Amino acid sequence: MKFNFDYKEPKVVAEIGCNHMGDFEIAKELIKLAKDAGAGYVKFQKRDNDWWRSIKPEWDNPHPNPWNSYGDTYYEHRVALEFTFEQHAELKKYCEEIGIVYSTSVWDTNSARGIIELNPEFIKVPSACNTNFEMLKVLRDEYKGQVQLSVGMTTREEIEEIVKFFEETNQAKDRLMIYSCTSGYPVPPEDVALLEINYLYEKYGDRVNEIGFSGHHLGIALDVAAYTLGARWIERHFTKNRAWKGTDHAASLEPQGLQKLCRDLNNVYKALKYKEKDLLDIEEVQRKKLKAVIK
Repeated sequence: MKFNFDYKEPKVVAEIGCNHMGDFEIAKELIKLAKDAGAGYVKFQKRDNDWWRSIKPEWDNPHPNPWNSYGDTYYEHRVALEFTFEQHAELKKYCEEIGIVYSTSVWDTNSARGIIELNPEFIKVPSACNTNFEMLKVLRDEYKGQVQLSVGMTTREEIEEIVKFFEETNQAKDRLMIYSCTSGYPVPPEDVALLEINYLYEKYGDRVNEIGFSGHHLGIALDVAAYTLGARWIERHFTKNRAWKGTDHAASLEPQGLQKLCRDLNNVYKALKYKEKDLLDIEEVQRKKLKAVIK
């Protein structure tokens, strides 16, 4: 199916997530590195770990990959990686000082309400939480910014239910943005399924605010392809060192990779146009020198 995209400058989100390893100064360093690489946005994560522990008894077991754990149990691991709301406020202030936009994924209702108090430009709903309608209701009814939502590990019926939930109050078109996404770390190319972006446009292009692409693959070629398919936002995990301890680093971009991604996306943005006239000025010079005109 062909879509007539109005290509806008790509918006790149460097998802720091928990790649700061619970170190506040590393978090600030990653913000600065993302800014220097050309990203316009950074994103963290916020959980109420006690609430998650109450619904996930297995959180009292050891981390399934002990080498990546920051605690004796998965609960202790998550607590070690968690920043307070006050720390998130400091991170937002630092972002504003250096000229990059702060945001956070919220994983539960309590986290959503706390982050709403910071009034970020947008709040992200991760794939793991996009059918938590109690939390979605808070974001829909108590927050005024854009709600970004990934649809990894989500059926098409569930996606429709989510969009209809925002349409109940006439807010999907103005406030809901959805990311095409495959949940895996990392995801092989054959499972990235870029043409899902086409499906989202066919089904929701005139029903939601924007459509993006959240990738967990290796390299940057697929992000550029996603942009040409119409993804307005490109989100990638970001780290300083892919060999650091933690589960997300391996599927993350390092500063040089993020810089190349931003460069390539911006170059593609500049190139996605028709010629302004039959012969461009750059061609006139070569035409005079090289072209054999036979009449």
